[in-house]
Amino acid sequence: METYVAELSGLKRGRTRARLVAAATAAALLITGAAAGSASADDASPSATSAAKAPAKGAGAFGIQGTSGVTPDNALYGVDSKGVIWGYTQNLEGGLNSRDESGSGWAGTTHMTQVDHDADGMSDGIWAVEGGYLLSLFWDQPATTVGGGWGIYNKVFSASDLAGAGADDLLARDTKGNLYLYLGYGNGKLTGRTLVGGGWQAYNQITGKGDLTGDGKNDIVARDGSGVLWLYKGTGDRAKPFTARTKIGGGWNAFNYLVQVGDIDLDGTTDLIARSTGGALYLYKGTGNAAAPFKAKTLIGSSGWNSYRLMY
Repeated sequence: METYVAELSGLKRGRTRARLVAAATAAALLITGAAAGSASADDASPSATSAAKAPAKGAGAFGIQGTSGVTPDNALYGVDSKGVIWGYTQNLEGGLNSRDESGSGWAGTTHMTQVDHDADGMSDGIWAVEGGYLLSLFWDQPATTVGGGWGIYNKVFSASDLAGAGADDLLARDTKGNLYLYLGYGNGKLTGRTLVGGGWQAYNQITGKGDLTGDGKNDIVARDGSGVLWLYKGTGDRAKPFTARTKIGGGWNAFNYLVQVGDIDLDGTTDLIARSTGGALYLYKGTGNAAAPFKAKTLIGSSGWNSYRLMY
């Protein structure tokens, strides 16, 4: 088995901590090779309302991101069928800039998620699953293999810090519908898993990245087979990270992909991105109100977004 080797590509990756500073250039991180290790357990160009870069095997990472307290402010990335990653930064007007290529070679990756290791509101890299191995990649460092056995999971993503230790954690659902929590150490590594609960096979979309209810705890949303979207409020407790679900609303089967990357409109509240079955992209701005966590949808990408098999 091979090891991932990363190097800077010569492009400069821009980041900003100021919410109202319009930003700069994209970055790329070159990666070659394939994975090693063990552990437990041709596209239409999508339109956006206005680029930066993410990671890839054979290319890399990007981002212009701001931060407001603990609210994540991350760019949106899409992986197409050829394994090319495209990145979209916020345009400071509640939408996205036009896309910028971030790299290639991720055709075999089954899950990708951004991760903030130092609690500054900006992603520091990704966790990715490929060939049953979990990989950790910091934007400016070589990728490493966290471990094997991850082929048992059909959903792997980070919903930010769920247990209060500061670093982002990881959620993983197995084929039996059991959801597990792995706590992050802040260095790309994880603790052993803790069972959150069973029955999560009822959901065909699960996502989260930040606090939706204004209580300082990070939450997730999940859509069931009938199109109802449910809110699971975070507790900050490792043993029981979520409260009982509450209904957000129906009709969400109009979308074939739901993803949260943080605060897109830069108002201090995390938002939800939804892709329609026709390939349009919509933004549901967060309210911070548990009873009605999202405002009405706004169109932020008119067409072509079905070209992405993964979004994160």
